[in-house]
Amino acid sequence: MNVDTKKVENILNGFKNRRIITIGDAMLDEYIWGRVNRISPEAPVPVVDVQTSSLRMGGAANVAWNLKKLGAEPLLVSVVGEDDTAKKLHELLSEEKISSEYITVDFTRPTTLKTRIIAHHQQVVRVDRESKDDINEDVSREVLKKFNNSLKKADGVIISDYGKGLVTQQLVQEVVRICRENRKFVAVDPKEKHFQYYRGVSVITPNVKETENALNIRISTEKGLEEAGWEMLRQLEAENILITRGEKGMSLFQNNGEYYYLPTVAKEVFDVTGAGDTVVASFSLAATSGASFFEAAYISNHAAGIVVGEIGTAATTRNKLFEHICEEDD
Repeated sequence: MNVDTKKVENILNGFKNRRIITIGDAMLDEYIWGRVNRISPEAPVPVVDVQTSSLRMGGAANVAWNLKKLGAEPLLVSVVGEDDTAKKLHELLSEEKISSEYITVDFTRPTTLKTRIIAHHQQVVRVDRESKDDINEDVSREVLKKFNNSLKKADGVIISDYGKGLVTQQLVQEVVRICRENRKFVAVDPKEKHFQYYRGVSVITPNVKETENALNIRISTEKGLEEAGWEMLRQLEAENILITRGEKGMSLFQNNGEYYYLPTVAKEVFDVTGAGDTVVASFSLAATSGASFFEAAYISNHAAGIVVGEIGTAATTRNKLFEHICEEDD
């Protein structure tokens, strides 16, 4: 089931007028690229000869970057430490013209840094430097204050939960309550251990593993996945559940009883890192730009199909997205 390309074009054109809040765990992604030619004599591990390295925005910051690349104005509400990692993250945000106005500094915690070492297009190891402790009440109040200030400008909200301490139960429930009172679209890219926090949102975008862990089940069949989707929709009283399924595409469950399966449109799959960020960003933009929820899922499926063809966190543009959709429809 495709969407008329003229309708898609109108939806995508609406992206440039949207302001979307991303509230959640911002982080810095470091990539170290190299080659492996030998095994260490000290232990049975590969020796990576480093050739180059790069820094990218991760977590909620990557969602904001995806929104920016698609033509929208992201309003990033997050927490960082007072450290060199935060400085580098601010520099990347500035380069992309993403405001740091709504970021709170927590002097008691480090800024999350994930270092991935990659050799011959394959990840060898990942090193995480972070705190997963919940933010304290003072920081939480400051985050909510900045969220409320940014909401006046916003068309919708994305909660980007990476389980690093910002997304507490109290904070989520307050954000969702405020969004419902103000009739704002609210999406969640979830962490499975927090699923019961997300009641009443517009859409939740778990992958299959997160769905299994949230419901404490094992999904091995198409029927099992559909049963899981309906059960999650019932438990969370959400408007939509969009389960991302990697090379199998995605499945959309709606509270009006409708179900859609969208097969993948990816030409090649190199790396799914950050694909969930792309899905929730593009879905939210489409849903706040006149798309039905099915049309939003259709557009986000194409956006994901583009970024999984690249290594590392990636984003696409409105023009590339439209071209990809038109190619598929030919």
